[in-house]
Amino acid sequence: MTTSMIKKIGIMVLIAAVGLGACRSKKNKATPIEKQTGAIEITVPFSSKEFFSDKEEFRSTSSGNSPDLQTAKKIALQNAKSQMASLISTTIKKVTDQYTEQRVIDKNVDFNNKFEELAREVTNQELNDVKIIGEKAFKEQNGNYTYWVAIEANKQLILNGINKNISTGKKLEQDYDKKKFEEIFNSEMQKLAKERGN
Repeated sequence: MTTSMIKKIGIMVLIAAVGLGACRSKKNKATPIEKQTGAIEITVPFSSKEFFSDKEEFRSTSSGNSPDLQTAKKIALQNAKSQMASLISTTIKKVTDQYTEQRVIDKNVDFNNKFEELAREVTNQELNDVKIIGEKAFKEQNGNYTYWVAIEANKQLILNGINKNISTGKKLEQDYDKKKFEEIFNSEMQKLAKERGN
């Protein structure tokens, strides 16, 4: 075997060793976090797209834990409603702010405050009749129950409630353009849907 052949074989072995080292390095980088930390990935119920808010529905998911299954259900439903109320309230505040900016309304702050108070009342009424779109119950090793629930409320029901209640307040009704408000509301729902991936 000639010297040049020995050199060529030596270079090939060196390249293979470097390549193997790189592969091992890549494998180490790709090691799942479970192996590195001992943590176990869990799947949260109702975390797929159909349980996210979209342009037509407000949706919320939550859980409750208790030694009693019925109590776990109550906690989960209360938590989910609380989250939904917050989401609806935030959306209506954005809509109201835009609405008062686009229209000439005397005492905008007064209108905003009264309108948001009215919207909260409507939201609370509608949350009494939310639709349950998913529920799962789990028995834990310690004997407790964990209950998951997904709920939804139709945006049109919220709008209808606002429109109905507006008619009882003459000052609000005077400053209220139903078509304009609904236009801004629908635009905010579109944004919400995009944020949630729907």
